[in-house]
Amino acid sequence: MLVRQSVGLTILALMVFRASWRWRVPPPPLPHTLSRLEISLAGLTHISLYMLLIVMSLAGYLSTAAAGHVVSVFGIVSIPPLSPHHNRWSQVAIAIHLGGQYRLYLFAALHVAGALFHGVVRRDGVIERMLPLRGFRWARSYSFRRITEILNETFKISVISP
Repeated sequence: MLVRQSVGLTILALMVFRASWRWRVPPPPLPHTLSRLEISLAGLTHISLYMLLIVMSLAGYLSTAAAGHVVSVFGIVSIPPLSPHHNRWSQVAIAIHLGGQYRLYLFAALHVAGALFHGVVRRDGVIERMLPLRGFRWARSYSFRRITEILNETFKISVISP
C-alpha cells in the first residue's frame, strides 16, 4: 500500500500544481477549424480529468486517514490521520475512490481518442498545442513523422506524411 498511497498523493500534488498553472497561464488557442461541439467536448473532458484525478486522490487519502492509519509518502514523510477513527467516512471515501475509477478510464480514453483523431486524421494542429516546444518547426514535423512511422509499423497501414 505504501507505493500506491505515495503515488496517489504525488498525483494530487501534481494535479493541484497543474490546475493552478493552467488557471494562471492559459493554453494556446484552439484551431479555428474546430466546431463549438468539439471545443465544448474538449473542455468537458479536460475539466473531468482534472476533477477526477483530484477527487480520487483526496478520497484515497481520506479512506486511509479516516480508518485511523498514518499515510506515508515514499517512507519519507508521514501524514497523521486528520480525524479520529471514523469507519463510515472511510467507507464513503472508498466508494468515491472506486466509483471514479471507470469514469477516469472513460475520460482518459476519450482524451486519447480525440488527440489521435485530430493529430492523425484531421491534422489540424491540436497535437502541436500539446508539445512543449511549440514554436520550433522541427518539433512539429518530427511529431507527425514519428506518429506516422509508428502507425505504419504497428498497424501496417499507409498514412501519408505531411
